[in-house]
Amino acid sequence: METLFSQFDNLLVLDTETTGINCRTDEIIELAVLRLTQEGGTLRREEMDEFIRLSPGRRLPAMITNLTGITEQMLADDGLEKPVVAERFAEMLRAGRTLIVAYNAQFDLCFLYFFLRAHGMADALRGVKMLDAMTVYKDRRPYPHKLANAVEAYRLQTQNTHRAIDDATATLELLEAMETECADLERYINLFGYNPRFGVPKPAIGSITYKPQGYDRMGKLYEEELTFV
Repeated sequence: METLFSQFDNLLVLDTETTGINCRTDEIIELAVLRLTQEGGTLRREEMDEFIRLSPGRRLPAMITNLTGITEQMLADDGLEKPVVAERFAEMLRAGRTLIVAYNAQFDLCFLYFFLRAHGMADALRGVKMLDAMTVYKDRRPYPHKLANAVEAYRLQTQNTHRAIDDATATLELLEAMETECADLERYINLFGYNPRFGVPKPAIGSITYKPQGYDRMGKLYEEELTFV
């Protein structure tokens, strides 16, 4: 990933687990970040994986426990308070030129924005660039496009378990495999594909360029499309 490190000091490969899918009303219950830096040609890796306590009165849906294996008791016993996690994550974002990488990054980034905003730290995202590994994968392989499909397609070591640290690790392995396959990851920075059947996802992220990315698309999303009239 030399090309990425020529542009960034700080690569944050991350994943979240949440109480639901609404970034405005649901909560993050686990945040995992693999922070990659390079010093003198040596790649350094730092891991953050934290449970986050639920707000008072909030219950964890049974379907989330069934999906992730995370229980309310685990969050109560091992979780950190929200401001503590927000501050630690904000410090990572502010550590130089930063690129966030996630699989289906739209989901995680919207949750993280509202999480940071709730604690007065949304400014930490200012100037941060973003790379959606799912957008890249959709240009590489046919449907279906879940992280589990990418793990299988590239025969990755880490499985998609719906736990944040495992999924972040799988995303990093996928990123490395796709870079080896075709060194064009930098072309996808701040470029997110979306299913044209559903339109641009909401809330839209102001710094992102959204382009329709159908299942039968030919060529690369970043390539200029020709229209004949």
